[in-house]
Amino acid sequence: MPSQDPNPRDIATDDGRDAPLDVVLIGGGVMSATLASLLRSLEPTWRIEIHERRDGVAQESSNPWNNAGTGHAALCELNYTPQRPDGSIDITKAVTINEQFELSRELWHHLAGQGRLPVGTEFVSTTPHMTFVRGEEGVDYLRRRFEALRAHPLFSDLEFSTDPDQIAQWAPLLMADRDPAEPVAATRAAGGTDVDFGALTRAMVQDAVDHGATLHLESEVTRLRQRRDGTWRLTVRDRRWNGRRRARTVDARFVFIGAGGGALGLLQKSGIPEAKGYGGFPISGQFLRTTNPAVVREHHAKVYGRAEIGAPPMSVPHLDTRVVEGQTALMFGPYAGWSMKFLKHGSWLDLVRSIRPGNLVPMLSVGLRNLDLLRYLIGEVTASSQDRFRTLRQFMPTARPGDWELITAGQRVQVIKKVRGGGVLEFGTELVTSADGTIAGLLGASPGASTAVATMVDLLERCFADRVEAWRPALREMMPSLGGGTWDESFELDRLVDEAVTADHSA
Repeated sequence: MPSQDPNPRDIATDDGRDAPLDVVLIGGGVMSATLASLLRSLEPTWRIEIHERRDGVAQESSNPWNNAGTGHAALCELNYTPQRPDGSIDITKAVTINEQFELSRELWHHLAGQGRLPVGTEFVSTTPHMTFVRGEEGVDYLRRRFEALRAHPLFSDLEFSTDPDQIAQWAPLLMADRDPAEPVAATRAAGGTDVDFGALTRAMVQDAVDHGATLHLESEVTRLRQRRDGTWRLTVRDRRWNGRRRARTVDARFVFIGAGGGALGLLQKSGIPEAKGYGGFPISGQFLRTTNPAVVREHHAKVYGRAEIGAPPMSVPHLDTRVVEGQTALMFGPYAGWSMKFLKHGSWLDLVRSIRPGNLVPMLSVGLRNLDLLRYLIGEVTASSQDRFRTLRQFMPTARPGDWELITAGQRVQVIKKVRGGGVLEFGTELVTSADGTIAGLLGASPGASTAVATMVDLLERCFADRVEAWRPALREMMPSLGGGTWDESFELDRLVDEAVTADHSA
């Protein structure tokens, strides 16, 4: 466990080395940034280092152009509301994800209120969340989903319509030039958000650095092993072009591996038994993007549809308003692909290097059990540009090829988990922690960034069991709902955003 000494900065080791760091965070994404912010609030004297292998933070999965940027609150994503065999709609996962996203908003609000995050529209903006379906079966499903959700207080503001004129008011590009005889339906949550997780990550990391954490860029952890005293020794390579390019070692009482697709390999190198049996299935993707003002101003929403049969949940088609560094754009996709890389800027050998005796059978089992997924990915990889654009026109009949460009999205590594008789492919996130609580790593993808705060609170409870009770008052002050309280909406983040926008306009 991390040191409980009141002032660990004053400790020296017998061999003359500096005392072990209290925390090392591997990876400069939103997960590490969130954990750094929490720990800086809870233990301001702890020595924390962040190691990122690239030359800046938020350049992989947390980069805004590498993901859809949706503040996942289950307002529009159909894969969070599956249909039961009897035809009823299960909203359990939707409620959980909505609660988890609200926890993120509470922490962001707290940090903004303390001046530790920028107030305004730098990383979050209000963007309605919609679901759009076509055909009688789709309309029937969406109506039943709407009725199940609106009975819950978290979704009481959800709207539903089968009226083409009403849907056109919500999102004109969905209905322009569409066949009026085609049955359509949509739901709308006006209070949805668009989140620039790149800007948020940079701000949170800067806040952590301003409060004493140390950030090392182009610093790659290549090896880690646990020492007899329970601390971890990490081998770190300097990747800078003008650096010494030689390895050094860093000791730490606690290690978090938030390295996205690179997390699996590091967990395997750690040797902890809890990581055995895990594998990874990499899925790449592409989006169509337009910044044409004439097109962008006609659409202000995140609109999700239904996934094709065999498609992974992360491939649900959506037409999204994105606000990145003050620029508004529209993105449509994703178009799934496949690559052996575990990171967008990773190695083609990532998949091969991840194979171990303990995960070979689960990985082979998943391949045999998910032939529909493999056929879908082959179809996506071999799809022509005309095929991709035809999919966009199912959402936006008036789309013109000249307005759109194809961009490469981030790499996702879906979790393969060992189970009796083989393995199972998981499409969520998996927090892997050692029995002694000295190391943890995060695997998986969606909903990912949107639920980072809930995931890191879970980590605190699992890895710092001897401290978490003492931390609870501070955690509840930052996130009132953790104690069963209610977030004071009169001071919520949206109000801070609106005030900042009003001030800007007045100026």
